[in-house]
Amino acid sequence: MATLLYRLGRFSFRRRRTTLAAWVVLLALFGIGAAELSGPASQSFSIPGAESTRAMDVIGEKFGGDASPATASARVVFTAPDDGVLTGSEQRAAVEAVLAELARAPQVASVAGPYEALTISPDQRTAYATVTYDAPPADVTTASREALLATGDAAREAGIGVEHSGQVTTVVAGGHAAEAIGLAVAALVLLLTFGSLVAAGLPLLTALVGVGLGITGIQIATGLFELSAATPALSTMLGLAVGIDYALFVVSRYRGELELGRDREEAAGRAIGTAGSAVVFAGLTVIIALAALTVTGLGFLAAMGVAAACTVAIAVLATLSLVPALLGFAGRAIKPARRRAGKAPATPLGERWARLVVKHRWLAVVLSVAALTAIALPAADLRLALPDDGVAAVDSTQRKAYDQLAAGFGAGFQGPLTVVVEASADAEGVASRSGRAIAALDDVAAVSPAVPNPAGDTALLTVIPLSAPTSEATEDLVHAIRDLPDPDGARLSVTGSTALDIDVSERLADALLPYLAVVVGLAFVLMLLVFRSVLVPLKATLGFLLSIAASFGALVAVFQHGHLAGLIGLDSTGPIISLMPIFLVGILFGLAMDYEVFLVTRTREEHVHGATPDEAVVTGMRHGVRVVTAAALIMISVFAGFVLADDAIVKSLGFALAFGVAVDAFVVRMTLVPAVLSLLGRAAWWLPGWLDRVLPNVDIEGEELARRLAVEEEAREEAVARV
Repeated sequence: MATLLYRLGRFSFRRRRTTLAAWVVLLALFGIGAAELSGPASQSFSIPGAESTRAMDVIGEKFGGDASPATASARVVFTAPDDGVLTGSEQRAAVEAVLAELARAPQVASVAGPYEALTISPDQRTAYATVTYDAPPADVTTASREALLATGDAAREAGIGVEHSGQVTTVVAGGHAAEAIGLAVAALVLLLTFGSLVAAGLPLLTALVGVGLGITGIQIATGLFELSAATPALSTMLGLAVGIDYALFVVSRYRGELELGRDREEAAGRAIGTAGSAVVFAGLTVIIALAALTVTGLGFLAAMGVAAACTVAIAVLATLSLVPALLGFAGRAIKPARRRAGKAPATPLGERWARLVVKHRWLAVVLSVAALTAIALPAADLRLALPDDGVAAVDSTQRKAYDQLAAGFGAGFQGPLTVVVEASADAEGVASRSGRAIAALDDVAAVSPAVPNPAGDTALLTVIPLSAPTSEATEDLVHAIRDLPDPDGARLSVTGSTALDIDVSERLADALLPYLAVVVGLAFVLMLLVFRSVLVPLKATLGFLLSIAASFGALVAVFQHGHLAGLIGLDSTGPIISLMPIFLVGILFGLAMDYEVFLVTRTREEHVHGATPDEAVVTGMRHGVRVVTAAALIMISVFAGFVLADDAIVKSLGFALAFGVAVDAFVVRMTLVPAVLSLLGRAAWWLPGWLDRVLPNVDIEGEELARRLAVEEEAREEAVARV
């Protein structure tokens, strides 16, 4: 592989204009395709085989139409002042003025007011109107959304509070401010690392090209497939992080080759042949972790994983092809500054740290494991749920509307359960008897009368829980209803958005272990090829498990328990989003293996060349720590930028990834790994003979390449001498 990449690097450097033109044309074609073919993003989840999904299909079949309303809707919540009610003549006139204004708003099909629909709380101090649109959520325009949010002045003048909630009020955050902050910090880290504006700007430019292709590719895919609205954010976050990191490794190796006196084309070829090989295998671990999301059986999650994996693959290709071409254009500006004559270079920080760790290896292992275990302890209290407006920012209109409805109608009002009763005959009577059994269960506030379909073989019950939709009590109630014995000849099923969310959360929890097994298994095989060792991949995997446990512990401590929440602007706490564990495992595993590959490959290279185990560790750390530190800081800055987002989900994902990268890079890879390698000594590189013969030699360190090039150089020198 190293030889092939060496040739690619030299070709891209030598034919840099052609290479750059190809990337520009590709970017332009993807941009045109995105403009012409893109479709709406999906806001829904699909869980084939779940009880809630099947029950939704029954409703659509038995009651006619689509069980999942295609049209968008919103709620307008009215609250009376402390000394008033909403049923007075003056208050009613003010509310109806707002309703009339809503009816004239763009794309509004109908408005169901509180006085006609009887949606007024028992104390008459809270009421809501339902606004239905003539378009699906993705097609509601910005003008329509702004018109909705602008209504309410007439009621406010009368002292009535007006807030809004629902699909139409939700705006998918683009995250541009967070991305800009991450890029700014990344640029600063690169500048400090390289001491050159050109060298610092090259990884940023490469990453932006890769992300541009990835995002426009996703836009094209939305016209052909159903993709989640969160897909671009995930792909952007990962594409920026790995794109910058991979280019950083290659540029750093290129400058090192220049310092050895090689000409620029040869330096580019060797940089791609060596660091590029590590980039390929590091990228493969990330791609495996993302593509393996398909094992969850959840279509929307599999699509997100594949899209993000494609973005990472583009970042790898850009690193191998575009980076050497840009190095050719950069000329000598990329070269490191010359050292002052007579001044001895200082011992690198990486070497000093490695010698300290090797000297106190037992202490380093004990302290690292103890610290990570302590941080991981809160993870035992992890609770998962899909989010609702109850986790929105406290000053947002969605959160205010949610709290007001909960106060006026009860916490369970926000998440009603729909019970579907299927019977061969007299479904209404069967449902009524079932309703009495449900009403006797814990945490039930009310059960509506049964509503039969025209054929009389299916009926619906609406169950209002006492607790909030994301509470553990509501989850227990769903399971309690499902555990009720079916009446003779009938079938009971629970559905609705709350039940659907619970089923998604449980499906994700059930898929976590199989997913982890697939990811770890495939990555273990990949690392066997890279390191030609059994214990090194095992050590890398166990270190990752410590990192992921600590990340979960920190996530629960901050976002569930509220510790230090004020430092990151977290307004409220609650369950962790159900998607978090599987995303965190997949993304952090890929990134952790990146650092393992870049640090340990140089250690193995020194070991193969005859260095003692401790000296191999020290040399590997000396050459790798500076670059890996910069790469980790870039990753952390990109992810931490998302902590500034208002959305609690984006904030939690950014926090978990930033914390996980910091722990894995600085505690596990730079402290625990060298300490364990030192303890293992030569046994770290043990590989059974039969396995050594079976495994192909991928030459990730470029050993075969270096040997071949040395032979060619010696032959050239002999030819010159003969002349």
